[in-house]
Amino acid sequence: MSTETLLIELGTEELPPKSLRTLATAFHDSIKAQLESHDLAYKDIKWFATPRRLAVQVLSLTDKQADKVVEKRGPAVNVAFDEQGQPSKAAMGWARSNGITVEEAERLTTPKGEWLLYKATVAGKTINELVPDMVTTAINKLPIAKPMRWGAERTQFIRPVHTLTMLYGEQIIAGSALGVNSGNQVQGHRFHHQGLVTLNHADDYQAALEKAFVKVDYLSRQSEIVAQIKAAAEDISAIALIDEDLLEEVTSLVEWPVTLVGTFDEEFLNVPAEPLIYSMKDHQKYFPVTDKAGELVNKFIFVANIESKEPKQVIFGNEKVIRPRLADAEFFFKTDKKQSLESRLTTLESVLFQKQLGTLKAKSERIASLSKTIAAQLGDDAEQAYRAGLLSKTDLLSDMVQEFPQVQGTMGKYYAINDGEDIAIAQALEDQYRPRYAGDSLPEANTGCAVAISDKIDTLVGIFGINQPPKGDKDPFALRRAAIGVIRIIIEKQLNLDLSTLINESIHLFADKLTNENTAENVLDFIMGRFRAFYQEQGIAVDVIQAVLAKKPSAPLDFEKRIKAVSFFGNLPEAATLAAANKRVGNILAKFDGELYDGFKAELANEQAEKDLADTFQSISLKVAPLVADKNYQAALTELAALKTPIDTFFDSVMVMSDDEAIKINRLTLLNEIRNSFFAIADISVLQ
Repeated sequence: MSTETLLIELGTEELPPKSLRTLATAFHDSIKAQLESHDLAYKDIKWFATPRRLAVQVLSLTDKQADKVVEKRGPAVNVAFDEQGQPSKAAMGWARSNGITVEEAERLTTPKGEWLLYKATVAGKTINELVPDMVTTAINKLPIAKPMRWGAERTQFIRPVHTLTMLYGEQIIAGSALGVNSGNQVQGHRFHHQGLVTLNHADDYQAALEKAFVKVDYLSRQSEIVAQIKAAAEDISAIALIDEDLLEEVTSLVEWPVTLVGTFDEEFLNVPAEPLIYSMKDHQKYFPVTDKAGELVNKFIFVANIESKEPKQVIFGNEKVIRPRLADAEFFFKTDKKQSLESRLTTLESVLFQKQLGTLKAKSERIASLSKTIAAQLGDDAEQAYRAGLLSKTDLLSDMVQEFPQVQGTMGKYYAINDGEDIAIAQALEDQYRPRYAGDSLPEANTGCAVAISDKIDTLVGIFGINQPPKGDKDPFALRRAAIGVIRIIIEKQLNLDLSTLINESIHLFADKLTNENTAENVLDFIMGRFRAFYQEQGIAVDVIQAVLAKKPSAPLDFEKRIKAVSFFGNLPEAATLAAANKRVGNILAKFDGELYDGFKAELANEQAEKDLADTFQSISLKVAPLVADKNYQAALTELAALKTPIDTFFDSVMVMSDDEAIKINRLTLLNEIRNSFFAIADISVLQ
């Protein structure tokens, strides 16, 4: 068998930029899976994508499947023939289904008997036979939310299709898809190249399109765009803000990237940087730039899809377009500042947070009250936290936030400063939404932490309180993110707060709005469930997390200390034995239906190993109790690890379930006391 390069390309109208990479990789993954399912050997497979094409190139692909020998077992010989040696109906029917006579069948002999056997060599299918169906299957599996029709065709796809290329080396593979026949011609650049590009060989793909002003390799094109942007920024002694999502979108919008720099009026820099940045990024797909100190400058970088003979005209056109956008932001800012945040409180009465839970005004008041409670617990300024909570949602109805929802909270900070509010209150208005996503920064100070936690707890309690928890992947109120946010803030900011206390306080603030009698339990369980994901992302073993979850400590800082202690303990040489012993004790006690003594009775001990274990435990427990009280769990478990040897000896030489009832109960009491000493920290019996 010979090998050649296979090229598959679907040429289309401009594809949705935010879906391009997903479509391209899905197309690649499907073709790759089918090649492997068909047992077609190849050296490598690559995906390509531009706004007007999806493509896959397979290197050194074999030209056909290997031939296969197929064996089909028939009836056993003793039932395939009658007493006269004539073929039975079963044998003849089997032979006929395989296109042979019974006499032509071979025999298969095994230790269990002899059977009729049919052997045939099935010729492998060629690339020409396989590829068209593979392409159709790959197209049908593409994640397309809204297919469309075009022209008079009934064919549906995400965008109209113009070309289909299925090329194996120099050979065109006959076939069609989406109403287009396969050929060896592909689309060049829409403006820089007239007509189609003819490919003489599948290996010519990238080079031929490069000449037609198309950089077809998506990742290579993206790297080139980054290099061009950085070079352009360096030329103006600035630093480009390269947002990953925007970079993906721009890469998906251009086939021949040409990076240029534009300028806007310096007066716009009087507007906060955040809305200017969002205006440039979201509306115009521009990359903002800052000076070395991180301050926004009146320049922007954009990536054109043409190499103009007059780049100044392209720059001028983009400068002309950005000006009204920035002017809008400037107008919103000036208009919003005419009204204080406090005066906006009344307008929140007309906006529902959730129809069963009331308005944003009511939510703000609950956040304010809970923030005050949290700040007091942290020894911070409670009145300041209350004020920040009360004003927390007032910027939502400002013109700027209505236009740029991404700057909610941030604009609240600027408007609070403009109103003369304390800087801590202003910062808390921005910090209330943090962390917005995994890895995002946390609130700066305790006032911001108090408001951020209160906002998230209020949402969790409210939504669970009306029996609308997340279901499957549906989480419209982002409750999972809120729970993780609460955990992160409390642990990473080292805040001595208890979730149960906060939840119950929040429930009280809702008064009679909640209908779920189990709200407190449901919310706590939900947040506890987030601890698993939180710690697994940090590489903590699942059994360690389960050991602590068994205790259900409702203070995240306490949870953190227990996790660290159990992780440390799990690496001690004594850990495996003590975990097994705890599990054994748990199983024994589960079967015991009597009552234990209030404490171990030394006078009933009649075995030396029993006495030694009791003495050692008594000595250790005197050290462990104050360590647990001080939440020094690691030191406590280290002390308890010394029980390994006396516990081993005890189980080796002492019959726990003695015939003497008093002695049996006494021994069970001792084991229960030891188990409880461990369980005061975590259930180490679940450790693997």
